[in-house]
Amino acid sequence: MFSVGDLAVYPAHGVGIIEKIESQEISGCRQDFYVMRILDNDMIIMIPKQNVDSVGLREIIGQDDITKLYSILKKRDVIIDNQTWNRRYREYMDKIKTGSVFEVAEVYRDLLMLKVEKDLSFGERKMLDTARSLLVKEISLARKVEEEQVEEDLERIFS
Repeated sequence: MFSVGDLAVYPAHGVGIIEKIESQEISGCRQDFYVMRILDNDMIIMIPKQNVDSVGLREIIGQDDITKLYSILKKRDVIIDNQTWNRRYREYMDKIKTGSVFEVAEVYRDLLMLKVEKDLSFGERKMLDTARSLLVKEISLARKVEEEQVEEDLERIFS
C-alpha cells in the first residue's frame, strides 16, 4: 500500500513520511512494519502492515477533497450541541481519532464557532490547536503551498 518516501496520515498524530519498511520477528511470527516519522515532532511510529486499515493510516487528501474540506469549514448553519464541555471534548476527540480530515475540519470549525460564544476550556483550546495544526500540515502538503498560506486561508474563512 505504501512505499518508502510516501506521505501518509496517522490519526491524531498527523502527516508523516514512510522512512523504511522492515521485518521483525515477534513471538515467533515474522511481521512487516512501516516505520513512519511524524513531520511535526519527529516521533517514530511502527505500524504493522496488516494493521494499516485498523489503525486508520491513509494517504494525504487529493485536490478534489480540498474543495470539500473548505466547504465544511465555511459551513455556518451547524448547531453546536449545548452539552457539558467534557462530553463535547470526548466527542471531538473521537472525531480527531478517526483520522478523517473532514472530521478534524468539523471539530476545528465547531470549536472556533463556540469560541465566539464563550470561553473554551483548557482542553478545548488545546484540541483547537491540535485540529488546526493537523489541518494546516495536510492541506499545505496536498496543495503544495507553504503552511503560512494555509493559515492565511483559514484566517480569511473565519474572519
